[in-house]
Amino acid sequence: MMSNRGLETALVAVGAAQVMKLPIHYCRTGKWDWKQLFGSGGMPSSHSSGVSALAAYTATKYGMKTPVFAIASMLGIIVMYDAMNIRRHAGEIAIQVNDLDEDVERLTGNHPGLFHKKRRSELKEALGHHPSEVAAGALLGVLLGYAGAVISE
Repeated sequence: MMSNRGLETALVAVGAAQVMKLPIHYCRTGKWDWKQLFGSGGMPSSHSSGVSALAAYTATKYGMKTPVFAIASMLGIIVMYDAMNIRRHAGEIAIQVNDLDEDVERLTGNHPGLFHKKRRSELKEALGHHPSEVAAGALLGVLLGYAGAVISE
């Protein structure tokens, strides 16, 4: 069976970041939220961890002047930019949309059925990351990517 150590290292980094979200969330809120293991958003960014691990693994194993490192780095830049900007802003918009029913109820004197139907489910609000969450994920990924490359030698 053919093994891809770079992919395995990146997946371990994603898993490690997801597992770390659970105790970090508990320290911040005092509540265990097992959804943190599988959800997006939160500290640290598992997406950033995975792509950073792949780039660090590639740089350590093959060098920084190779096309494969350039590809891994560009992938990482795009993913981290998306997490900090597009997905985070979509999450902020979801918060506002989720509050619309309450706003309409307040404006109509708590009689929402007169003017609109209440949504059955809310939009997911934790989509993206703050820069510190992306940075923490990237740092974790670089450390695991480097370790994965050194161990595989």
